[in-house]
Amino acid sequence: MYRNVRTCGRMELRQKLSILADAAKYDASCASSGASPRASSGSGGLGATAPLGVCHSFTPDGRCISLLKVLLTNHCVYDCSYCVNRASNDTPRTAFTPNELAGLTIEFYRRNYIEGLFLSSGISGSPDATMERMLRVVRSLRREHGFYGYIHLKVIAGCDPRLVALAGLYADRLSANVELPTEDGLRRLAPDKSLAPVYAAMGRMAEAIAESRAEPRAPRFAPGGQGTQMIVGADSGDDATILRASGGLYQSYGLKRVYYSAFMPVVPDSWLPSGPPPLVREHRLYQADWLMRFYGFGVEEILTGAREGMLDPHLDPKLAWALAHRERFPVDVNRAGRAELLRVPGLGVRSVERILDARRQRSLRSSDMSRLRVPLSRVLPFVCLADHLPRDLDDPGLRRRFLPPPVQLSLFDQPERSEHA
Repeated sequence: MYRNVRTCGRMELRQKLSILADAAKYDASCASSGASPRASSGSGGLGATAPLGVCHSFTPDGRCISLLKVLLTNHCVYDCSYCVNRASNDTPRTAFTPNELAGLTIEFYRRNYIEGLFLSSGISGSPDATMERMLRVVRSLRREHGFYGYIHLKVIAGCDPRLVALAGLYADRLSANVELPTEDGLRRLAPDKSLAPVYAAMGRMAEAIAESRAEPRAPRFAPGGQGTQMIVGADSGDDATILRASGGLYQSYGLKRVYYSAFMPVVPDSWLPSGPPPLVREHRLYQADWLMRFYGFGVEEILTGAREGMLDPHLDPKLAWALAHRERFPVDVNRAGRAELLRVPGLGVRSVERILDARRQRSLRSSDMSRLRVPLSRVLPFVCLADHLPRDLDDPGLRRRFLPPPVQLSLFDQPERSEHA
């Protein structure tokens, strides 16, 4: 049975913040900041970094901002195997009142700790009751406190559609987490949940966002769009399964972003792996996701370089694709269109824009690419320039050039087993 800290007397606001900010850290929809506090919470100084609950995120126009990232409560009626807040976990439980959290947000904002709020919650009582309490927080901030900072609000799957409609009028961005890419995986690890209510909420948000954008006079509904999160490595879903699920979500619901969170074994459970997946797996999924969103790659194209459903851990997905499709290269930097250039390993969106601008003045050479701060060692094998034609595209050993160098052991390190034994 979990420990309810409220039975031990009145909890100070700072203690609540400590518990509920810590409980929110596993939501990857807002990248955590590694900043250390430069002033105590009582110093009153401008520009100080709050030690509890502050993370960094990005607004729709690309600005990096600091947010108070917190749960309204870590009480939860669900018993999801992978969640630190699961009902059967023996952990201190508490909750903010809506007025407490609204006041705390304003206090942090006035002290220049934050520019906005990232609010989620455990399911206390019912989805409707939980969503109503979260709405009381953001409604108080907007209407009573006149707060116009950034708000990212989690939508509780299964709540009344009218509550979702209200949420989009107060929040800049909304998100409903799918958590696992398949219904089978979710049923096994989170038996109280289903993907159907999540998809239903996403559909309603997508429709409302589209209507708001189509009618300039309509109230603004979640102008920052909607997102979701998937946990990587908690179930048997491979990279192919995850990316196909993400591709379907982008196509069906117009999501702004899918976040990938490497599974952390915070609660022992026989259904779960004993340890987290390699962090490089999460990294490769983010790179593949970037290719889908900004580089025009389809899911199946990205997966052509995958083996047994897993992305190559040693090469980024674009480079793996290029090596598997050498017939598409070399690309003529001085003639190719934007879409072709974006498929060249080492060329990012900004690099391509600089190239398109520069070649209007003259034909580009290797020295020009260097001045444009392009990584020549990665780019030159796949392009031709006014003074360069690659000669090694058919070299079977080309892949080895891009592999990370082997780990150098010191005299005091002993390998566990020789590779050639």
